[in-house]
Amino acid sequence: MRPETLLKIAGRNDFALPADTPEGIRDLYRYRNFDHFIEVWILTTNALQTAADFHQVVVDYAAEAKKHGAVYVEGIFSPIERTWRGVSWDALFSGYCDGAQEALELHGVEVLLTPDVTRGAPVDDGFELVRQAARYKERGIVGIGLGGEEALYPPEKFTDVFALVRDEGFGSVPHAGEVAGPESVRGALDALHADRVRHGIRAVEDPVLLEELAERRVVLDVTPLSNLRTGVVASLDEHPLPELVAAGIPCTVSTDDPEMFDTDLTREYDAVLSIGVDPKTLYEAGVEGALCSGETRARLREIGEAYDWSAVGAEARA
Repeated sequence: MRPETLLKIAGRNDFALPADTPEGIRDLYRYRNFDHFIEVWILTTNALQTAADFHQVVVDYAAEAKKHGAVYVEGIFSPIERTWRGVSWDALFSGYCDGAQEALELHGVEVLLTPDVTRGAPVDDGFELVRQAARYKERGIVGIGLGGEEALYPPEKFTDVFALVRDEGFGSVPHAGEVAGPESVRGALDALHADRVRHGIRAVEDPVLLEELAERRVVLDVTPLSNLRTGVVASLDEHPLPELVAAGIPCTVSTDDPEMFDTDLTREYDAVLSIGVDPKTLYEAGVEGALCSGETRARLREIGEAYDWSAVGAEARA
């Protein structure tokens, strides 16, 4: 959400934010560390309370992503915290799914959805999220993630929940290897049977793990500028993405929380070009790891094959 949108939603829900101007909201988005980001994320996203709010988030982001050339998006949302504040599961899922349908109709951007289990939640809440997601599977829910305070709650806590994820036919797409080390990525692979890993950059600390990720073709969704904003990496030049790609691991580039990290798809691609990563390789990894239909995958491959990637490289060199 843009700060202006967040303020409007908070106003209509009579929800008090820590700031009451767009500039004040943007000032909140200057993080001391990852834990501070989580704190601000909770403070602001609790303003979302109705199906109309969740609907608006998807449609607005599809319009923004389209400006940067996006044609397919897998969006993440975190419903469990909202239910703790009295929001119904139906309002959450129907709002996001209705928004995805309108995003396609209005903007031509296909949005599929991958709700996150909150790491700090009771395991029973994780089971309930998967059961609720199964009710909306035909409306574009394609995967289940795991997000939140990675250093406090290892993936193994939700081993049984992700067994249900597999039984329901969803993709497993947990966050791991961002603020915690390679053991977190290992847990995502072994306990959660991850199809893709959000972040995964700390895998560079374990050569055996790097080799396994490459051999199994586990796609990592990497977010360079987010990692920079939260202090996970000290500088863009030190980002491990080039090393991950060189190891043969398929990697995408994503925005994480675009407004909260002052980024967008264009700036993310500019960032990876600046550290020498081939954008075509990233695109092809995205197609490989997408939790989409065969028809959509074929369409995405056609788009990639028709695109003039040499022009992108020329722009970067210039």
